[in-house]
Amino acid sequence: MAKPYDSKRAVWTPDGMGGYVEGLVQSDDGDKATVLLGHENKYFKSEQVVPVNPPKFEKCEDMANLTFLNEASVFWNLKSRYQAKLIYTYSGLFCVVVNPYKRFPIYTPRVLKIYQGKRRNETPPHLWAITETAYRNMLTSNKNQSMLITGESGAGKTENTKKVISYLAMVATSGKKSVK
Repeated sequence: MAKPYDSKRAVWTPDGMGGYVEGLVQSDDGDKATVLLGHENKYFKSEQVVPVNPPKFEKCEDMANLTFLNEASVFWNLKSRYQAKLIYTYSGLFCVVVNPYKRFPIYTPRVLKIYQGKRRNETPPHLWAITETAYRNMLTSNKNQSMLITGESGAGKTENTKKVISYLAMVATSGKKSVK
């Protein structure tokens, strides 16, 4: 059963360990907020208390669509998607990848067919959706395209670059040769 959602009272508060915990605002005078966490009232500076998104945004594919775009909501969305083995999430024009540090069967020829020739908004978030967009833009505009893959050491930059190259190789060789 889904937990009840109160749009005026549901908030994220710091958990003291670098994360956030959901609670219900009891009162807020603009300087200090009283928040019910579990069965206990805790006190926070008002600026530390941020709203929770409505349940319809649970595991949102594009965080640019969130009603409340705050750090806690972004972390929660990425965490809930990751726990559901959805490692790709859009944030506007960007694709955020949470490295699972294990192999998922999401780079197969069958999955390639899902993304090949499709627009980004027609498919779930995936590195190959971004790659397909760049490839199609290159073909239609006859201009070079680029992708920026960034992250900390061990974040998976090299592996994702290999996935981009393999997608381009598979797509570029799958079409019929043009006759001159």
